[in-house]
Amino acid sequence: MVLLVVLVAGVGFGLWTAFLRPVPVEAAGVATDVPVQVFGLGTVEARVSSKIGFQVPGVLVDLRADVGDRVAKGTVLARLDDRVQKAVLTRADATVEQANAGLAKAQASLDKAQVNYANARSVNERRQVLLQGNTTSVEAAQAAQASEDAAKADVTVAQSEMLVARANISDARAQQQQQAAILSYYTLVAPYDAMVTARNEEPGSALTAGESVFTLVDPKSIWVLAYVDESKAGDIKVGQPATIVLRSHPTERLAGRVARIEPESDRVNEERKVEIAFSNPRQNFNLGEQAEAYVTTMRLPQALLVPEVAILDLSKDSGTVWTVEDGQLKQHKATLGHRLLDGRYEITGGVPEGARVVTVLRAGLRAGRAANVVNGRGQ
Repeated sequence: MVLLVVLVAGVGFGLWTAFLRPVPVEAAGVATDVPVQVFGLGTVEARVSSKIGFQVPGVLVDLRADVGDRVAKGTVLARLDDRVQKAVLTRADATVEQANAGLAKAQASLDKAQVNYANARSVNERRQVLLQGNTTSVEAAQAAQASEDAAKADVTVAQSEMLVARANISDARAQQQQQAAILSYYTLVAPYDAMVTARNEEPGSALTAGESVFTLVDPKSIWVLAYVDESKAGDIKVGQPATIVLRSHPTERLAGRVARIEPESDRVNEERKVEIAFSNPRQNFNLGEQAEAYVTTMRLPQALLVPEVAILDLSKDSGTVWTVEDGQLKQHKATLGHRLLDGRYEITGGVPEGARVVTVLRAGLRAGRAANVVNGRGQ
């Protein structure tokens, strides 16, 4: 008899525990200032990258930079053997001096011709006056006139020679400038403040014009080229804030912003390419390093968030959730909003005001059963 009573009591306690005792549940609270983010995986790249070389062929005789060096704009990086070109420039300099001498000579000839012409004209004027007074012969007056005409012609010739001399100087100076410019091509300088990422030649190499000697990048142009699923990329806009995590520093969160969204997607992987610039230029970087990017497309002032595992019959924008209302469990078909990267969904409708949404499903959940909220997530 005692055994029967104990058995009945045990069964009753088990039934009470399974069906009548309030079940403890965890429920979501309203979260504030919730970031909605889109994830992208990519690599560290440089927007400005240049392969530089000499504009003329020659033998490389001097190298002044190596991989990893930081160089300022205008820094000499390398030189070619320029002895022949220096000789050509020296000859051009001599040609300029010769042209200057020719101009001086032409100027002296012009001055002399003008003096002779002035004298001949003066003599001719006196002879013509004397001829009118019958104090000189016609032949003498004609000779004076001929001398003046010849002196005038000499002035014209001297003026032409001056024009030729000036033209010779212009040509000689142009040749000099050309050869000086060519000589400058034998020196390779940094076109901007840069970091050397590759050195492709060594001293003694015979180079062709345009052959790459160095690869440079602008450190201020370092960014992350991220690939984002097209289905998630629609809300991304230029200027939105982002968080960058480099593979070499997995615990460090770096600030960035969306700098550019490329207009052409990857047709095979169905991904959109998004360039994310660092808010603070990187002093140390490794091109090609893998990086994670988290772009914040918006922030929710308030949101009721439920884990995906707590939603039944989940579809694109709806699902069934358990709630606690007046101490009892109920089920509702809720409408869903944004999905966060941690797997939580925003509940946007379908849940009565004041109801608490269960976040962890467990055995014993049944509509109408009493429930106690023992944890409020998001509060």
